[in-house]
Amino acid sequence: MYRKMENQNIAEDIEAVVTSYNQGSMILEAVSSLCDQTMLPAGIIIVDDGSTEKHSLEMLDEIASDPDLPVPVTVLYQSNGGVSAARNAGISRTETSMVLILDGDDKLEPAYIEETGRLLRTDPSMVAASSWMRTFGVLDSVVCPAGGGIGAFLSRNCCPATHILRRSAWELCGGYDESMRSGFEDWEFFLSMLETDPEAHIGIVEIPLIDYRTAPASSNVRSMSKRLDLMRFIIEKHADAYRDNVADAVLGIESVSMSRLYGWESEISHTLDSDCKMCEASEKFMEHPSYGDGGMAAAVRIMSAYDKNGDSDFKQSGRI
Repeated sequence: MYRKMENQNIAEDIEAVVTSYNQGSMILEAVSSLCDQTMLPAGIIIVDDGSTEKHSLEMLDEIASDPDLPVPVTVLYQSNGGVSAARNAGISRTETSMVLILDGDDKLEPAYIEETGRLLRTDPSMVAASSWMRTFGVLDSVVCPAGGGIGAFLSRNCCPATHILRRSAWELCGGYDESMRSGFEDWEFFLSMLETDPEAHIGIVEIPLIDYRTAPASSNVRSMSKRLDLMRFIIEKHADAYRDNVADAVLGIESVSMSRLYGWESEISHTLDSDCKMCEASEKFMEHPSYGDGGMAAAVRIMSAYDKNGDSDFKQSGRI
């Protein structure tokens, strides 16, 4: 499983916590990516959250008995309590000042610990740090979260779930909320850490050093169906932060809404340029543009562009 790399040093101030639940051989890939770091963690703690699949349990046994691993590895077993409980259990067993959190179905590029750890060591007010992500599986892309202070995090999560945290901030905020088992637990946790100090912020290495596995049934995708309920929970739990930074929260959401509206506007214009029929949702939007959120203005811009070319009668042409 492990291939020895040259010039590997050990980050004595960082241990890694890897969470696992019925992930089969994927957990081997995750641990291997930790062992292939240019700067190794001081130790690896795998927390199995009640796996029931035989193959998954065999993979954990294989890791625990591997004599070639370059750093100490501990496997903890607990009954299924959700990823928040698993992360808290793992972090509580660490002894270093910083802890790397990694899901068992994801992987790291070799420079992750070296580059991300450097950010935290040079900035005491940084409570956590991570990097951009390269997705694989269903989606092949580079995702570029921006990090920031609490104002940035009120409208959306700005940091990957895989990150290196400052253990003192984890202790101050009380850790991950173990009641959150439907998603967004990492976003809520980041808000909790950012509330520990007015100067607290989260840093991002602007290189894709996380390999994030995507699948149709992933927890990230499933959680979106409950987004509004989860956001209500987060807003109510962090009411003081939202109250004190209401402009940042509202404007952050508005900026996302505007960028997506412009993207949709561009896509509709491209469809019409190509003499193609729009999808049903776009047809309904053009017939009944939304009001008060920039929707009507977008529809006017689309129609105006074609008016200039003498091509404004779309309905008769069959394009809408």
